[in-house]
Amino acid sequence: MGFVKVVKNRSYFRRFQVKYRRRREAKTDYYARKRLIIQDKNKYKTPKYRLVVRVTNRDIITQIISADLTHDVVLAAAYSHELPRYGIKLGLTNYAAAYATGLLLARRVNKKFNLKYEGQTKVDGEDYNVEAEEEGAKPFKALLDVGLARTTSGARVFGALKGATDGGLDVPHNDHRFPGSKREGKEWTTDPATHRKYIFGEHVAEYMKQLSEEDEESYGRQFKRYVDAGITHDKVVALYTAAHKAIRADPTKARGDKEKGSFGTRTAPKKKDEKFPKKQHNKTKISLAQRKARITQKLTARGVKSIAEPKVKA
Repeated sequence: MGFVKVVKNRSYFRRFQVKYRRRREAKTDYYARKRLIIQDKNKYKTPKYRLVVRVTNRDIITQIISADLTHDVVLAAAYSHELPRYGIKLGLTNYAAAYATGLLLARRVNKKFNLKYEGQTKVDGEDYNVEAEEEGAKPFKALLDVGLARTTSGARVFGALKGATDGGLDVPHNDHRFPGSKREGKEWTTDPATHRKYIFGEHVAEYMKQLSEEDEESYGRQFKRYVDAGITHDKVVALYTAAHKAIRADPTKARGDKEKGSFGTRTAPKKKDEKFPKKQHNKTKISLAQRKARITQKLTARGVKSIAEPKVKA
């Protein structure tokens, strides 16, 4: 056996420095974060906002966040588990749900700051960038933060980006990673029709139709919740169209009576507890004489006739 050099020796491990905790947990890309939050010193603490998109197994999270010296500040947030309020009760992690969640976030931000940018009301899959008006406030600007997610073509993080830009936010981007885009040599070609199909969930509808025709048993098992809800392949597009309209009409719709937390539901509406009403704190100060009178009144009600004053040592 030839000579084998020991690379990871004692000196190596003595100098080894572990990565930050959130990087070890695959939560934060500090290399990208530093470049997203760094701000020129002559901006005088002007916030630099990020459109943070995170996709989990059950939810899609979109937030507008600015970084402070000690922590992050969340300006607004929207989650895909809120979409049942607007009619989307199933498929809360697909591309169409990501678009609707981004649209919901954009409309909430514009309503919060009273911005009149409606965005792209006619969704055709074409790339859209909001343009600032000559008079009045500029559109809200944020930079896309995808974290450690792979930015492959057709990824759901770009669905949330498309929803946010169509909702009226100014997010610098190009259309190279939207569904249907591909690279031929040094040139990128886009397909807005394919992108529109994904926005309205037509790719799900096509698969539902194909599976129902080829294998009825697999269709009933895989799309059982859709069948129970009465959603067929020909109703999917209308469902998302109505949801987009409802989001634009009221982006801050309150939680329902039977809605409980992220995904929980109640069998009956929550009742307000009338036995323990909210305490009314007395903000007006009372004098010393009034406090003594209150104490005397309470002691008299208990049957205490007199109180011995404490002896003061000379």
